[in-house]
Amino acid sequence: MSNYLAPSILSADFTHLGEDILAVRDCGAKYLHFDVMDGLFVPSISFGMPVLKSIRPLTDMFYDVHLMVQDPERYIDDFAKAGADGITVHAEACRHLDRALDQIHEKGLRTGVALNPATPLNVLEYVYEKVDMFLLMTVNPGFGGQKLIPAVLPKIAKLRGIINERGLKADLEIDGGVSTATISSVLDAGANVLVAGSSIFKGDIKANYRALESYLGEK
Repeated sequence: MSNYLAPSILSADFTHLGEDILAVRDCGAKYLHFDVMDGLFVPSISFGMPVLKSIRPLTDMFYDVHLMVQDPERYIDDFAKAGADGITVHAEACRHLDRALDQIHEKGLRTGVALNPATPLNVLEYVYEKVDMFLLMTVNPGFGGQKLIPAVLPKIAKLRGIINERGLKADLEIDGGVSTATISSVLDAGANVLVAGSSIFKGDIKANYRALESYLGEK
């Protein structure tokens, strides 16, 4: 399975958001990650459908929408219309996770389920076959620039083992604290889609992207 970086626009400079997006596109990024926060499920508020819709024409990158919102089922249809290619919902935020995944698939989008660091994997037991991408938070959600929580590494390895044992084709994404100091550890644990925000968008975007990308070929 191939490894990918998923630059998170949460850390981009919104005064020239389009330029920042084109910079990672020009580096060869296949994914663009959208951390949508509602101020309820997580403390912060970020952005919503209008931002996604306004930048959709810029690129054909996979728009990876991560809904860190309470009762995300309310917004699936709107984000689909705004241009999402995949929507990830938090198991902790869904009243009916199975139904939410069906709703995403019905829109023709890839499904994702996210788990916070302290949430056990057993909440996935009855939805494994409906998930196209599993997202494990490697920080507590709500703020960019946090340090990766090392205790999540065995959780990544365990989930990778389950994916392999069940013969699933799902991706395993991680979000939080990815840098040149931590990227090898998450790749070794079994993640193959790595969300990176401040480590890409703070400073020289292209140089930062290429520094992280240089590790992807190691797996």
